[in-house]
Amino acid sequence: MRIHLLVNIHRADAVEAAASAVRWITERGHEAGADRESGPKLNVPIIDSDLFGDCDLVVSFGGDGTLIRAAHLCSSRGTPILGVYYGRFGFVTQCDGHELGACLSDFVDGKYRLEERMMLQVDLIRHEAVVATIHALNETVLQRAVTVPMLTFRVSVDGHHLTTYPADGVIVSTPTGSTAYNLSAGGPIADPRLSALIVTAIAPHTLSARPLVLGANSTVRVGVSVEGEAVLSADGMTRLHLLTGDEIVVCRSPRVTKLVCVDRDDFLIKLGERLFWHQGLPLGRE
Repeated sequence: MRIHLLVNIHRADAVEAAASAVRWITERGHEAGADRESGPKLNVPIIDSDLFGDCDLVVSFGGDGTLIRAAHLCSSRGTPILGVYYGRFGFVTQCDGHELGACLSDFVDGKYRLEERMMLQVDLIRHEAVVATIHALNETVLQRAVTVPMLTFRVSVDGHHLTTYPADGVIVSTPTGSTAYNLSAGGPIADPRLSALIVTAIAPHTLSARPLVLGANSTVRVGVSVEGEAVLSADGMTRLHLLTGDEIVVCRSPRVTKLVCVDRDDFLIKLGERLFWHQGLPLGRE
């Protein structure tokens, strides 16, 4: 079995845990590899980005950002990902450090369950032609450049003009991404096992703007109604500048991210922990 590791090298505890994982993997006769940054620190072969998903399992050590990097590297191949939590928020990572040995053993023995998370496909349209295609696990964002005043964004769904937002930008997210930028912008929290598209305006200059949850087979088209520099990003990793007249088309991606599921109720547990909901008084007490 071949296992590739992706590590947030800025976290000493993540690097230490990854080194322990390498020992576990090699002592049992399996092969280990790592990304270009962490390979030298772990003393394992470096795996090029285009081959990173060519393995049986990818293990990410860090927060949600590290796991999203892993998804971008291997979602086209459908490689399972085990996210080990060494971060700040961690809604997507599935495994705590002390559980890693048991999780690896279960995977090697075939005693594991995969959870498929939908992704977005984002097409950048210029003169009615697709000039770029991006796949995202969390969200795509079309927003004004930092030095540009508020823009007006027009939004269509399935060919029907929906609304026009005077705003800083528009987010289209998956349920997995509902706890990321979408949450910060006031959008709804969705169970990540759902399939849906969530449209949320960023700082809209209108009281009528409300987040919208659409069916997973919907197609959302977003453009800028006035001249001004807009920027397209996906999962905070890809960044493209739009020209006047450009639009983006967002739909369900044919790709999915496969996560090794450790606890079926993981998301509900994290909601209480990460959002401090458990700190309220018990029912019936003042």
